[in-house]
Amino acid sequence: MSVDHLLAASVYTFSLGRLGATTGALLGLAGVIIAWRALARPTSRPGAVPAIAAGLISLALGGLVAATAKGDLGTGNGLGGAYVALFLGLVATGLGGLAVSRSRRAC
Repeated sequence: MSVDHLLAASVYTFSLGRLGATTGALLGLAGVIIAWRALARPTSRPGAVPAIAAGLISLALGGLVAATAKGDLGTGNGLGGAYVALFLGLVATGLGGLAVSRSRRAC
């Protein structure tokens, strides 16, 4: 057995890395949904700024977990969730920025 397998968290253990990655991924997903709705109706839903905020928080949490995770993917330290949080945070920030620019053009 390698050292990574000995240090791997069990399936039922919810470590701090998993908690941070899950929180970041859920915030990123919420930001993507808010930004998508702000893009669909730019004048009736002011959701671009909260989408950008959720995306930036998701990027920060995902980056923190990815930087501090010990081991590789599958060891239970939240590295896979951190990558998902980084991706969703980037998408939420980009869509939120697009919604802000479209709402400024409409005014």
